[in-house]
Amino acid sequence: MREDNHNAQPERKSTPRGFSLIELLIVIAVILIIAAIAIPNFIRSKMRANETAAAENIRTISTAEVVYSTTYGVGFSPTLVSLAGDPTTPSPSQAGLIDSVLGSGTRTGYQYSFNVVVTDPSGNVVAYSVTADPVSPGLTGDRHFYSDQTDVIRSNVTNPATASDSPIQ
Repeated sequence: MREDNHNAQPERKSTPRGFSLIELLIVIAVILIIAAIAIPNFIRSKMRANETAAAENIRTISTAEVVYSTTYGVGFSPTLVSLAGDPTTPSPSQAGLIDSVLGSGTRTGYQYSFNVVVTDPSGNVVAYSVTADPVSPGLTGDRHFYSDQTDVIRSNVTNPATASDSPIQ
């Protein structure tokens, strides 16, 4: 007589475990959609951070110019390089008021240009302008910045900023 064992497990066919090609393609598609949304937002965030850093660097240069003028009594510095230098042995040619990276003229996706506008009869700088322009417009930043001895920072979205542009808020 044959006994039926109701507690015995039925035999299963062994099937391969893992993901099908369709499932993997769906996961990859979802990842690509998320990346397509996130990457432009990341680039815009990076550009805004670069723009904020550029405005702050312009402010740093303006402040360093005031300190340079009061410390050395020879007007403003003639170059960005003279604002930088070794802070342990400051001099009018190496004041050590800004770091060497900013003194080199390029930082955080922006190119900084320092121009002497007016000198007195002794050759001391009485007026200057400093600009910050994106190295790659639309990639490292959109806005251009300008300041001078008045310490007012101005910006322009389409062209290099000048003294006639609106101050930043």
